[in-house]
Parts: sequence; C-alpha cells; structure tokens
Amino acid sequence: MNTSDNGSTRPRHPVDALSTFLEDTARQIRRLEQQAEHALHEKNDQQEYRRLLAEKTTVLSELPALAEARVAALPDSVAGAVRERLERFAQSASNALRIGSIFYMSALLYPEHHKEGDKNDLERYADEVRDIRY
Repeated sequence: MNTSDNGSTRPRHPVDALSTFLEDTARQIRRLEQQAEHALHEKNDQQEYRRLLAEKTTVLSELPALAEARVAALPDSVAGAVRERLERFAQSASNALRIGSIFYMSALLYPEHHKEGDKNDLERYADEVRDIRY
C-alpha cells in the first residue's frame, strides 16, 4: 500500500485493487458455503441452507457491477477481458437464481473434477488477475 499526502492508503496498482477485491469476495463466498454446509449437516435446516446458497449466488451475479470501478482503472487492453470473465461468473449465477436450482448454486465455481482443498474458479481467477502485467 502507498500512503498519499493526506494519510489515506490506496493500492499501489489497479491490478492489486482488483485482485484484492476478488480475493475478499472469494473469502466471503467460502464463508457463505461453510455456513450453508453447517446449516444443512449440523442443524438440518434446509431453508437456511437454501438462503445461504442464494446469497452466495447473488454475490456472484453482482460481481461485474461490484468490481466495475476497479476494472475501469485498468487499461482498455486488459479491462475488456476482465469484464468478460466477470460477466461469465455473473451469467452462471444469474442462471442458477433464475431456475432456483440448489445443486447449480452449490456447484458454482467448482469444476466437475474439483478436489476438496483445491482453489475454486474465483480464487484461481484472483491469482490470474494478480499476475496481470501491462
């Protein structure tokens, strides 16, 4: 972080701001997934499970809008590809919300052959963004 003359901190680089935002969002989603699993398996509360997965899915569906200020700070040569990838996350989430499928909501961000402990697609994308150079 850099400190400006007025004492506020700001990311050193627009890529850092975006990757940090994506990492924070990925952590939020992991927390929601853990809470959902707890609701289902420990409390046997299917309604709470569904609500938490819907919240996870809503966060993903809003990802492009939430990230836009950070994406807009990137050069056009990079921003277009980033927007496209964020839109794919959002589109999948919007589809899951539209059809109301709990299975689809729970599977968002996890490829078919995902192994427990592996990073999900959003976590991997945050890593990719951190490595962007221009």
